Amino acid sequence: MNKEENKNNLKIIMNISTIIGTIFVCIFFYYAIKADLFSSEENLKTFLNSCGVFAPIFFVFLQIVQVIIPLIPGGISTGVGVIIFGPLWGFIYNYVGIVIGSIIVFFIARKYGMPLIKKMFKKELIDKYIGWLNKGKKFEKLFAAAIFLPVAPDDFLCYLAGVTDISTKKYIAIIVLLKPFTIALYSLFLVEISKIIAILF
Repeated sequence: MNKEENKNNLKIIMNISTIIGTIFVCIFFYYAIKADLFSSEENLKTFLNSCGVFAPIFFVFLQIVQVIIPLIPGGISTGVGVIIFGPLWGFIYNYVGIVIGSIIVFFIARKYGMPLIKKMFKKELIDKYIGWLNKGKKFEKLFAAAIFLPVAPDDFLCYLAGVTDISTKKYIAIIVLLKPFTIALYSLFLVEISKIIAILF
């Protein structure tokens, strides 16, 4: 088998995997929406608790999907992870899911570009950050700062990064190295808030 045949076989496998993955995601969202899974933090907690030993797998998958298709605020699912799995494992599962989702988002944006971004996000949000695309190499610094500090819409910016000239290696490095700080800070904040609530009530 030559190189060209290997390449074609790999392409076929990836296409089949993409189709199967898309079908699975659609089925999951159909039942999730039907069960009001995304309507509240409580419903999400109840669902994960009912998953038993498979809860971490479902949670990581949920985090991957919510980055790709931002139907629920990331803060809600991140908070649920900390509450259910504790600060350490909650952080790990959040990190794994969000990093994988962010990398997938980058490749989706690279393939489909601005037309997809315009369909997925509000015009006001796009208009607010579209100027970043004209800043050349400075975009990388702005993007890294946004990922490090929880002050910007990360999911949207990950899509936006996909239509810039940032290299895949640099993008992944920023996500892998800087995402932990935001997730850890947010997790710590939630732990402290939960302690205060426990004392008060």
